[in-house]
Amino acid sequence: MELMIALILIAGALLLGAMSPGPSFIVVARAAVSSSRQAALATAMGVGVGGLVFAVLALLGLQVVLQSVPQLYLLLKLLGGVYLLYLGWTIWRGASRPLPVQTDAADQHRGRPCLKAFATGLLTQLSNPKTALVFSSIFAALLPAQQPGWFSAALLVLVGTLEIGWYCLMARVLSAPLSQKGYLRGKRYFDRIAAAMMGALGVRLLTHSGS
Repeated sequence: MELMIALILIAGALLLGAMSPGPSFIVVARAAVSSSRQAALATAMGVGVGGLVFAVLALLGLQVVLQSVPQLYLLLKLLGGVYLLYLGWTIWRGASRPLPVQTDAADQHRGRPCLKAFATGLLTQLSNPKTALVFSSIFAALLPAQQPGWFSAALLVLVGTLEIGWYCLMARVLSAPLSQKGYLRGKRYFDRIAAAMMGALGVRLLTHSGS
C-alpha cells in the first residue's frame, strides 16, 4: 500500500511539472502549430524520452554527483543555456519567412524531418540540468526507503507514460487545423514571442549558473 501511494504522489508531482511552461512546452507547442502532426509527435516523443533519461539518472544518484562536483553542474548549465539561446535565435531568424504547413502524408515519405524533430525535443529537454534535480528532489522526498526491483521498473514506466503521454496529447491538440491556421496568420509575432521566451530561459540558465 505504501508503494502504491508513493507512485500516485510521484505521478501527481511529475504531471504538474510537465504541465508548467518551459523550454520543452514551447518547443512542442511550436512544432505542433508550425509543422505536421507527425513531426509534432516526434518532438513530443523526444521531450518525453529526455524526461525518462533524467528519471533514470535520478534513480542512479545524479543529484549526489552534481552536488559533489559543482563544476560539472556549472558546465551542464552553461551548455544548456547556450543551446536555448541558439534555439531562440534560430526561431527569431526564421520568424519572417513564410512557412507552409506540412502534411502528414508528405512526412510519411520523409524520415529525416521527424528524426530532426525528435532530436530537437530530446536536446531541449536535456538542455536544462535543473530538471534532473527536480526529478531527484521528488524521488528523494517521496520514494520509500526500501524499494523492490519491480517498483523501480514500475516507476520508470510511470515516468515514461506521463512524460510522453502529456506532450503527445499537447502535440495532437495544438496540431489541429484550426490551431495551425491561427499560427500561420500571426507567424511572425508568434515566432518572435517563442524566440524571446526561449532566449529568456537560456539567459536565466546562464545568469543563475553560479547558484
